[in-house]
Amino acid sequence: MARSPIPDITLADGHTIPAVVFGSYGMNGRAGAAGMVQAVKSGYFGIDSAFNYENEGAVGEAVRTCGVARDLLRITSKLPGRHHARDKALLTIEESLFRAGLEYFDSYLIHWPNPINDRYVEAWGAMIEAQKRGMVRSIGVCNFLPAHLQRLIDETGVTPAINQIELHPYFPQEEQRAWDKAHGIVTQAWSPLGRAGDLLADPMIAAIATEVERSPVQVILRWHHQLGVIPLPKSATPERQVANRSIFDFALNDTHMARIATLARPDGRIEGQDPAVYQEM
Repeated sequence: MARSPIPDITLADGHTIPAVVFGSYGMNGRAGAAGMVQAVKSGYFGIDSAFNYENEGAVGEAVRTCGVARDLLRITSKLPGRHHARDKALLTIEESLFRAGLEYFDSYLIHWPNPINDRYVEAWGAMIEAQKRGMVRSIGVCNFLPAHLQRLIDETGVTPAINQIELHPYFPQEEQRAWDKAHGIVTQAWSPLGRAGDLLADPMIAAIATEVERSPVQVILRWHHQLGVIPLPKSATPERQVANRSIFDFALNDTHMARIATLARPDGRIEGQDPAVYQEM
């Protein structure tokens, strides 16, 4: 099979990750695995998962049956908040590998900092150890604010390669993106389409889509790419899978980007999940 039409981005640790990664939340069991196999056939060589999605087995099945060599794929999973204690974290990563039937993950992320529990630095130490043991290639985090990230760096000397955060035109996270970039951290976007809510029908997005002769979804995903962010769209429909990754043969101009920037809201989080206080177990 030919290489993916999605270009790769090189992380600070030297490993690569596709510029668009397939999100797998809600894709479980046989149907979920089939949807992920179709995604690979549609050109996605990166698949994002998590321990708490309870679909690492489906991801592994997709890896084994998709027809693409393992070394071409980039598979991600995430550590749940209830397992931040060092020994539990290491066992959880092992369990993730056993569930998936994989020898290693290309990237493994701390799902949320859970600052009230305040064990995310301990969890990060376990991630560093897992990387040394060859269980994971790249290590990173999700939903970490600058203060959380700075503490990891100060207390361990190791900077995350990835920070996966909620990011979409209603919540562009300009300061967080700038902080990540200044520290060599690649930003990924979960819910890049605003959980397929009002954003997809926004008149501004619709007008720009008409101007560039693309769909609103493609405009939003292209906007992410031009910000230097890796979006994680999800669809089980082959036609949409292809459309969602077909964003590299057109561009938004500076005026388009400026107009989309006006959609930012003071706190555009879809469900108010503020990492400063949110607890995910």
